[in-house]
Amino acid sequence: MLTGLTLTEARAGLEARKFSARELAQAHLDAIGRLNKQLNAYITVLPEQDVLAAADAADARYTKGEARLMDGLPVGVKDLFCTKGVKTTAASKMLANFVPPYESSVTARLLDAGSVFLGKTNLDEFAMGSANITSAFGSVLNPWKRQGDDAALVPGGSSGGSAAAVAAGLALAATGTDTGGSIRQPAAFCGIVGLKPTYGRCSRWGTIAFASSLDQAGPMTRSVADAGLMLEAMAGFDEKDSTSSNRPVPEFSRAVGKSVKGLRVGIPAEYRAPGMPEEIAKMWEQGIAWLREAGCEVVDVSLPHTKYGLATYYIIAPAECSSNLARYDGIRFGERKDAASLDGIYERTRAEGFGPEVRNRILMGTYVLSAGYYDAYYLKAQKVRTLIKRDFVQAFKQVDVLLTPTAPSAAFAQGENMDDPVQMYLNDIFTVPASMAGVPALSVPVGLDSKGLPLGLQIIGRHFDEETVLSVGGALEAAAGFAHKPTLHAEAGV
Repeated sequence: MLTGLTLTEARAGLEARKFSARELAQAHLDAIGRLNKQLNAYITVLPEQDVLAAADAADARYTKGEARLMDGLPVGVKDLFCTKGVKTTAASKMLANFVPPYESSVTARLLDAGSVFLGKTNLDEFAMGSANITSAFGSVLNPWKRQGDDAALVPGGSSGGSAAAVAAGLALAATGTDTGGSIRQPAAFCGIVGLKPTYGRCSRWGTIAFASSLDQAGPMTRSVADAGLMLEAMAGFDEKDSTSSNRPVPEFSRAVGKSVKGLRVGIPAEYRAPGMPEEIAKMWEQGIAWLREAGCEVVDVSLPHTKYGLATYYIIAPAECSSNLARYDGIRFGERKDAASLDGIYERTRAEGFGPEVRNRILMGTYVLSAGYYDAYYLKAQKVRTLIKRDFVQAFKQVDVLLTPTAPSAAFAQGENMDDPVQMYLNDIFTVPASMAGVPALSVPVGLDSKGLPLGLQIIGRHFDEETVLSVGGALEAAAGFAHKPTLHAEAGV
């Protein structure tokens, strides 16, 4: 079935003219028509005529022998990337009717590479959440189900719509953004591959900001090779983004399949968290064994400041969120709610425009930035962040990559853990440190738990060394042989 292909398989099929880009796009539009109402993976689906017109243009380029890197490949776009002429909401009432007059740099690169956009995928409001339950447009459903249990599961967050769409066959791949794990954790929950590149590898221009020093765009795909292919199209220097790195973009897809023999894989002691489920620990040990069999040398390392990662993140990220979201006041930006006074407009606009989780984080951030608390919280958190980054730099003097679990559990049900915000924040315990350090990290699905839900392992690499991360990820993927499909999949004709 066309909706079950990887990007690389679909590209090979288009080049061999086994099927057309129009047929590929139509298959995905049909799948969206069957399943999106149930999954709620897309907030906005592009008009069929626009999707098919883009596919026809790709077919014409294939006929002329002028095909581009991603030509004719149908992808979903997280609704945090501004798309010219297409509604961009950040899953918030505040931007419910915002239609950008410009294209984000990442999506512009994907369009230039020939990608066919299917629509804008759902997310946690302003990318704030770990379960995709805070969207103003409704929660996203994970296409996986527990064995013998019909409970609705979360897809992870914030890029849950992208993860669910790729897992269920509603897109060959999708863009995500990762601030503290928002690509990697939903990828693990939905049994797909998710890559957070090095901070600065992909432009942030035109991507609605949550925490500017942490936000990074990346690909969500069905294979490690696909992640490399899509990153090639997304990455590159952008003079419009002052945090964009002026480095050449390697052919990332060629990294997959390279021998990993002799590479040193670090196992950080601090990731053996107290109370870690036995299934996660066993899967981690299995991953270590697979890489050892592939010729890697396994080395024990220490990241001593990892234990402060989550607390540091939940000071820095809300502080930056408070600053970034101050612009949405109903006067300059955002849906205005009228009131009798200027103060009333501000209060009503922000109270009705933002959901509870966003308001909570704005309040936390405003508090830690306020006079009398800046030094005690925010400044201290920045110092600890420097120590966390230093730990990674030191570790990478001993090893080439690190191997850890991606998340402390498999996907949980909607309603579970929801009354305990601290427990919800703990979902990011394994992903946050890499975000704080700005290093690349990849989640690869490697097996199922006892209830039939996917589990992922995370590979973390040196700054701007996505190639080694992808090489090790490819070796792990080959050893695991993960070929499981979720309960709800477009191929089933649901």
